[in-house]
Amino acid sequence: MGTGNLTIDLDAVARNWKALDRLSAPSVETAATVKADGYGLGGDKVARALLDVGVRSFFVANASEGTAIRKAIGDASRIFCYSGHMAGDTDLIGGFGIVPLLNSVEQLDRHFEALPNMSFGIQLDTGMNRLGMEPEDWSAVRNTALSRNPQILISHLACADDAKNAMNERQLKRFREMAYGEGARLSLAATGGILLGPEFHFDLTRPGIGLYGGLPFRDACPVVTLSLPVIQTRRVRAGETVGYGNSWTAKRDSLIATVAAGYADGVLRSLSNRATLMAGGSPCPLVGRVSMDLVTVDITHLDHAPETLDLICEYRGIDELAAAADTIGYEILTSLGARYTRSYRGAK
Repeated sequence: MGTGNLTIDLDAVARNWKALDRLSAPSVETAATVKADGYGLGGDKVARALLDVGVRSFFVANASEGTAIRKAIGDASRIFCYSGHMAGDTDLIGGFGIVPLLNSVEQLDRHFEALPNMSFGIQLDTGMNRLGMEPEDWSAVRNTALSRNPQILISHLACADDAKNAMNERQLKRFREMAYGEGARLSLAATGGILLGPEFHFDLTRPGIGLYGGLPFRDACPVVTLSLPVIQTRRVRAGETVGYGNSWTAKRDSLIATVAAGYADGVLRSLSNRATLMAGGSPCPLVGRVSMDLVTVDITHLDHAPETLDLICEYRGIDELAAAADTIGYEILTSLGARYTRSYRGAK
């Protein structure tokens, strides 16, 4: 087979949700963030697996994502949309029962005018300066908004993956000032916020990356395995170079495997001369530049030429790969390309 095999363990996703649910305070609902097509792993399949273990609230980035999740899970659960009520989204929001998290006075007016009887939530900016109403805007519309009974008030932590960062307490204080006593359900914590402790949990937590096996949830079960086929092996003499730009020179006579994956498949160019692939438990360095469809790997030390090499596996997870690329596990997952043959384990 000329393409890599991407294996996604849906049972591991479910186990990760159960673990994060146990970490959430007892009276708190644990939701699930399935935006970006379930962090690149198949939002419909991920959502159905989570529905089966008890998830009843899902969060997506935009209304189009919400329609795909609604089709996958049916009408029994809530779907919240982080981008709120954008122009042109009225039919999707109304037709698929999506709950927009309104981010501005403009969105509030749009929603109340177009869908006056439809549910909504409010997103508050507590210091991240990305999405949500700032304190002044919220003060101006608070009474009007609350009279319409929003389902939830939420905000988002900027530094939750760093438990010692003072920003966490500043945002917690701001959220309490803006949201306490308003009567609606409250939500501040995603994966990192859950790990910060019960004072951040409020009424609903909404884990994302932790469901998919990534940091900061260090106890997460691995979800993804990516195995890549070896197309060809060749002997390279000491002093010869490999790949574009002659960026790697053999210091000894070497055996080099050419592997079917490249930046078109989400193998980031920053992994050039930095990543490690695995042959079972044996690490094999990626040598030379990552090109569009291929990478080259030094397998000189192996006692045989393998048919496949693993880029993501039990020995090298998404965060180890991310560290080599100087990025984060989120980007690794959401960059996984469409050419892989995808296999799912567990509930579908």
